Amino acid sequence: MTKNFKDFKLNESLLINLEELNFKSMTPVQEMSLPHVLDGKDVLAQAKTGSGKTAAFGLGILNQLDLSRMSIQSLVLCPTRELAEQVAKELRTLARMQKNVKVLTICGGMAQIHQENSLAHGAHIIVGTPGRVLRLIKCKALQLHRVETLVLDEADKMLDMGFYDDILTIREELVEDIQTLLFSATFPDEIKSLSKDLQEDAIEVTIDVEHDSSSIDQAFFEMNDHQQKNQALIKILANYKPERLIVFCKTKVITDNVAKLLNKEGILACAIHGDLEQNERTSVLTKFSNRSLSVLVATDVAARGLDIKDLEAVINFDLPNNAESYVHRIGRTARAGKNGQAFSLFTRKDLYILDDIEELTNLKCNIENIDDLSDEKTYDLSPPMKTMFIAGGKKSKLRPGDILGALVGEAGIAATDVGNISILNVVSFVAIKSELIDSTIQKLQNGKIKNKKFRVGLA
Repeated sequence: MTKNFKDFKLNESLLINLEELNFKSMTPVQEMSLPHVLDGKDVLAQAKTGSGKTAAFGLGILNQLDLSRMSIQSLVLCPTRELAEQVAKELRTLARMQKNVKVLTICGGMAQIHQENSLAHGAHIIVGTPGRVLRLIKCKALQLHRVETLVLDEADKMLDMGFYDDILTIREELVEDIQTLLFSATFPDEIKSLSKDLQEDAIEVTIDVEHDSSSIDQAFFEMNDHQQKNQALIKILANYKPERLIVFCKTKVITDNVAKLLNKEGILACAIHGDLEQNERTSVLTKFSNRSLSVLVATDVAARGLDIKDLEAVINFDLPNNAESYVHRIGRTARAGKNGQAFSLFTRKDLYILDDIEELTNLKCNIENIDDLSDEKTYDLSPPMKTMFIAGGKKSKLRPGDILGALVGEAGIAATDVGNISILNVVSFVAIKSELIDSTIQKLQNGKIKNKKFRVGLA
């Protein structure tokens, strides 16, 4: 029988908040790791994106906070800005009922001087990427001598990005006797080595690792060469017509080229990789999550930590280097009991990866002939929504209700024509039904939100 959060020694404020958030039952990773986290043990956990691991370590961090002192008590390291922001957001949500908990995000892509100023005012929890955390340590803006818990989230990707030495350098800034929690989607040898370097008698949790591939229709197409992949990708889209999908590529250059190819074919696609500025990344991910964008073309690192609901398909334009990453990629579709599709393009030199996939999943790779797909169909689906930006956000004290009220009152559209409303510090993004976006922007340019004029436009 699955345990309840009330079965553990959690603060009353956390339990009340979990009840309000409708956290009724624990996920396997929470059930198996949270008791050890609360007991102060080191934990090495293998868990996929969307498994509830943030709450597994987050509740432990929040439960032991001493709010009487404004000092950094926990450090959470993540591989990417997107994941760090996502983790910080969830920690703030979990801490809603605790007074004055300060969670600070420290990542690249943001002005360092602003982060230094924020640190000067103090924080309880830091969530950041290794590179920026290390820079702030070196310039003496970040003091970590009172940290009691270190968390490495998506540790395998941090190692893929070359952060092993940075992580060890950061660890040297912490006191010797701290709790270390290491979460990873895969357990390569480097992860086990990192665990030995950082942890002592770690409790190993390896449940909830594999995605249920029975609900994913998988197909593999052999290509004569890399160039043939372009037309094969268009054929797959034309024949299967997924409404929203992620295309995975090996490099930034291939990612950009694939996005350009799709846009030339009339398919709305955007690339996401490490070279994008933070505001560009935020805009792309916001549009993809609110259904204003059909296709996200991404590298593994850039897509790490994304948990997009109702994703119809995944296409591996390039196969990953190992079977574990393949399973992790395709597991982004068929979430919450729904079905999904996964298509993979490969050349003869990739055959060893197919062997590894078969060995890992105990399933035969279904190899199909790309020439069996029709050439006549076209992929002409347009996203159902478009995204409007508003030049105002949290600093302007805007709330979703303020924006929705203006859209209904000033712009005269129905609440059902409005999708996700995302409010950031100085800008907000709103999904509007595609056919209404132009008239909505025009009307709101002449109207007011919360009795103020804001610049609005198409994101």
